[in-house]
Amino acid sequence: MRIIAGTWRGRTLEAPAGTDTRPTADRVRETLFSMLASRLGSFEELRVADLFAGSGALGFEALSRGAAQATFVEKDAAAATVIRRNAAKLGADVRVLGGSALALPRSDPFDLIFADPPYGPGSGTAAVLAVVTAGWLAPGGWMSVETSRRDSVEPGTLAIDTVRDVGRARLTLLRTP
Repeated sequence: MRIIAGTWRGRTLEAPAGTDTRPTADRVRETLFSMLASRLGSFEELRVADLFAGSGALGFEALSRGAAQATFVEKDAAAATVIRRNAAKLGADVRVLGGSALALPRSDPFDLIFADPPYGPGSGTAAVLAVVTAGWLAPGGWMSVETSRRDSVEPGTLAIDTVRDVGRARLTLLRTP
């Protein structure tokens, strides 16, 4: 798995071993970041959070493109170790939180949140609810949720901007109204 664009373009990332983690496919990441770039214009100075982070590929991609800081939430200890190794390899100063992305602690809000929960009915909706409940999304902020293409996301108090199917994945972009 490689960083697609930005300062670290072409650099490889380690993925957690085993089948418990499903890294976002390159094609899906390319589509997602193209969608975000057309809406945000730039990733410069954004505070990003990567929930269900796995390898951290989404957060590291945002950092490579100019995001100011990234927080990764990953409950699997082995995957969290991989995120720390990837950060060290890239020279990135990041925050890694253990625990469930469905039970987020209070935090300063983020400008952009990535959520790639394990595919399952309602998983994307649960991620949105967790973010809204914890107050993690800043006014004017964006959230990306990747689910199975068979699963739709209920936006709660957020507004759906667009939904796009890419392969077996569905990308839902939401924003604060």
